Amino acid sequence: MTDYRRIMSLLLEGRSYREIGAITACSQTTIRTAKRVIDAEGLTLDRVRRLTDAEIAGLFPDGRSRVKGEYDDPDFARVVTSFKKNQHFTLLQGWRSYTSRRSVLRKYGYSQYCALFNAYVRKHDLTAVLKHEPGKTMFIDWAGDTIDLVDAITGTITKAYLFVTVLPYSGYLWCRAFTDMRMPAWITAHVGAFEFYGGVPQLLIPDNALTASQRRERGDMTRWVTDRYQQLADHYGTSVFPTNVRSPKEKAAVESGVNVVNKRVIGYLAEDVWTSLDDLNAAIGERVREINHDIRRVDGSTRWERFSLDEAGRLGSLPADGFEEVEWRELKVQRNSHVTCDSQHYSVPYEHVGKLIRVRLTSSRVTGFDGQQIVCEHPRLLGRKGQYSTEATHLPDEYRNVDGLWSREWFLRRAGAYGAATALVIELLIDGRALEAQGFLDCRNVLDGLGKHNKVRLEAACQQIIDAGMTPSYTAIKRLMAVIDSDTKKPAPRRPAASTRKSRVRFEDTDGVDRAGSAAPAGALVRGADYYRRLDEQRGR
Repeated sequence: MTDYRRIMSLLLEGRSYREIGAITACSQTTIRTAKRVIDAEGLTLDRVRRLTDAEIAGLFPDGRSRVKGEYDDPDFARVVTSFKKNQHFTLLQGWRSYTSRRSVLRKYGYSQYCALFNAYVRKHDLTAVLKHEPGKTMFIDWAGDTIDLVDAITGTITKAYLFVTVLPYSGYLWCRAFTDMRMPAWITAHVGAFEFYGGVPQLLIPDNALTASQRRERGDMTRWVTDRYQQLADHYGTSVFPTNVRSPKEKAAVESGVNVVNKRVIGYLAEDVWTSLDDLNAAIGERVREINHDIRRVDGSTRWERFSLDEAGRLGSLPADGFEEVEWRELKVQRNSHVTCDSQHYSVPYEHVGKLIRVRLTSSRVTGFDGQQIVCEHPRLLGRKGQYSTEATHLPDEYRNVDGLWSREWFLRRAGAYGAATALVIELLIDGRALEAQGFLDCRNVLDGLGKHNKVRLEAACQQIIDAGMTPSYTAIKRLMAVIDSDTKKPAPRRPAASTRKSRVRFEDTDGVDRAGSAAPAGALVRGADYYRRLDEQRGR
């Protein structure tokens, strides 16, 4: 229940809305409502403190109470009992039973039903009851530390984030690396975890990832499961119960699993150089197997032994079809007969160059459509950015004979206008790919992106790459151009006010012969030795 007395007192003490929201865990809307009542009633701090609870209730009629009265209250105590007795019971079953119950009152929707159940469990401190039974729950989190993936060609570093799941009863854990923590990775990771365990627990308990749950408004203590995550849970017949950010007790099991991964997976692998996500995940799998099968706990058992004896048989069965999240995009086919999606490149038949096609993305496949017709299909590329999936049949035999397409000759002709070094580097970029078309996008980026307004600098950078025998790449050229640009902008060194250098000056003798070579102040007229010898002879006379 909202503590309006405290909110009004804090307002009258001069506290900011941000401070009040943090102290009382209420929304900005609630604070503004209290401010309007203060202004309308002319309340002072002393008067607010003397108001009775009934008087405050009269100032803030609770419309939500009237709305709540129109809804049928679920019997969550019965739901908790069902969880205890039936290892395969889910919140979806509880909601269906609730909605089928006859009542003149309205029924809550499924998402609100789940949110209310989560609040009920926390209020009655029932999380322990629901958590540590065999096969009951799976804890989910991202490890705090990361592992670097190094591009073998460019040296670019990409962070790999480790997704961790733990079954708290047995401690049996699973881990896999991803290049981001967005929704597709979140969904793919869950599917992989279910397949690893060979079944599905009754409850999924994620540690407050934004891909799992969110608050509808600031200050709201109820967390709502995201729609896409709820679809995954429904497909596998399980329920989602986000942990309370302020309750360390609820976080203990997952944080214990994350600590194990930090020490025995990341701690072992972070020192090595990883250039492939697949290789990294293979090494992670070996470390996880050692944790589960070889490391014995205090009671002498391993995680695997406890899981296989007590827990594996109590997991829910996997559905016949795995869950695949589908995303649709509209992409233009570029002049190299490829579309680019999430920094990866997929070939399309060259007849579609310049057209917009609809692309369907799942966790494992990329499919292109022209209308209702499938025009291309590729395995989805993961890991290092800039990879190509190219079907040779999608490319014409001779690019030069097809209007509107990039070709080797077209790029070499353009590069020749920049200089011989640029032309050679462009040729190396094309020849460095398994198929010529895979190098065309890099060529376009180099010529148009780097050289359009910096032809001289691009030619100089390409010459440095050739002289050093480097493998050319967009990143390497860009880096060298930046160095060249920095060097040209350095101010010229100032000359000292007084020079210590010796000047070559002109000597004039009275006989009209010029002699040079002796040191003297610049601009001085100095008589030679012959002049003074003749002068001495005259005086001697």
